[in-house]
Amino acid sequence: MLAGGNIRPDMAETIDTLIAQKGAYTLEAVTPQGERTYTRVTSISQVVPFDEHLSGLIKVGAEPQTRIISFTVTEAGYYIDANNQLDFSFADLKADLDAVRQGRAGNTIYGALTAILRTRMNASAGPVTLLNCDNLRHNGDRARSGLLQFVALLDDPALLAWVNTQTTCPNAMVDRITPRPTAAVVDRVHAATGVYDSAALMAESFIQWVIEDHFIAGRPAWENVGVELVSSVQAYEEAKIRLLNATHSCIAWAGTLVGYTYIHEGTHDAAIRQFAYDYVTDDVIPVLDTAEHPSPLDLAKYRDVVLDRFGNPAIADTNQRVAMDGFSKVPGFIAPTVRERLDRCESIASVAILPALFLAYLQRWHAGQIPYTYQDQAMDPIVAHAICGAADPIAAFCADTTLWGALANDERLVSALGQATLRVNQFIKENTQ
Repeated sequence: MLAGGNIRPDMAETIDTLIAQKGAYTLEAVTPQGERTYTRVTSISQVVPFDEHLSGLIKVGAEPQTRIISFTVTEAGYYIDANNQLDFSFADLKADLDAVRQGRAGNTIYGALTAILRTRMNASAGPVTLLNCDNLRHNGDRARSGLLQFVALLDDPALLAWVNTQTTCPNAMVDRITPRPTAAVVDRVHAATGVYDSAALMAESFIQWVIEDHFIAGRPAWENVGVELVSSVQAYEEAKIRLLNATHSCIAWAGTLVGYTYIHEGTHDAAIRQFAYDYVTDDVIPVLDTAEHPSPLDLAKYRDVVLDRFGNPAIADTNQRVAMDGFSKVPGFIAPTVRERLDRCESIASVAILPALFLAYLQRWHAGQIPYTYQDQAMDPIVAHAICGAADPIAAFCADTTLWGALANDERLVSALGQATLRVNQFIKENTQ
């Protein structure tokens, strides 16, 4: 049985529709060539209504037949700093800790999981696998670290011991572009299938899911339906985060700066595509595929497939969706390549374009000139405005430890970002005259 629900009151109308449809929905899959197929998905057996106490999710999560709890909350939702420590400067994380100490459920991933696991322990319901589906490097390890830090602060040694011994958190990499659903998807599904489904969803035809085979309470035979079960997900994870996720952000920031709305528009812009191509070719592939540690993937082919996917106009993925959370994406997706190139005394000219684009984007946000609402859970708006308003914004940007960690104030970074900013400004000038 597959059950699903939210830990926050998001997309209430979609949840209500799924409840009414007993979990069924229609998936529209689109190839880069524009071919569309329609599948009625009926695998969800139960849709759990949201309530502020998470009573429905806690009940399902604590049942003995529940063997896997999977979750997606986006990178910033883990509140993990550069040293892999929980950052309690976030008010909602502190509020969750207080709530759980008082026996209530929280609405961060830690508060929700702790409430479920505490009930599961008390019910002697047995071990469970916690499966992270987010674009977080070493996502299982880091989510587990955050969870254990959170539980350790509850002064409940029995619960901490139980979580340590009765749960596993395999690392995983999942890849499929799935834009937020729109009314147009509903209309196309209705025209193609005759079914009016307000929960209809559209995604690209490409899909990849790689999981470390580390399940404490068994798992479905997912390998029979295309899932790759491996001993280590690291090579796949790094390829996805650096070649896909970072490139996605590059295109979103650059596209916004010159007036595009959609990812495919920026991907088909020769200058933006070159930024993305050079970043991968010049700086990423050389650090991910070495004589000492050869990649199991053909990274040049992977790069070309990624750009082909991003250029799919049928997906209509927005720059607004992809551009969000830059204060998590720079340290998570981009800084590792900068650091590894510098450690090898190699140029960072191509990778520096990406943070230069984000700085230009941030300055546009600072001036109130982004044509949509920018969302960034990891950003302190006061700090971001101060960076943009500094006498030397490049130096201020490079000094921010949230973005750069130990690289902050590195003169090589400052110099490279200065040169990259000149190129970005020229690109903007040439494309907005």
